[in-house]
Amino acid sequence: MTHISPDPEPERTPGLEPGGGVPPGETPPAESSMPETLPRETHNPTKGWAKAPLTVIIVVTVLIAAFFLAYALVLIL
Repeated sequence: MTHISPDPEPERTPGLEPGGGVPPGETPPAESSMPETLPRETHNPTKGWAKAPLTVIIVVTVLIAAFFLAYALVLIL
């Protein structure tokens, strides 16, 4: 694995004044990406919701809707 320095080399970076300053109107150098700093991700499941929690949510929703429907029918009659 090679190491990439995040700091630019001042003598090879265009647009820098002596001492490392940036003149007005000049964009400073961007940071380099350092891919070796993050851990390698080996497990990232791509599946959506599991079947059991989704089934429980649907059943609870249907039971609540049935309760309010029955309550409305009792109030009407």
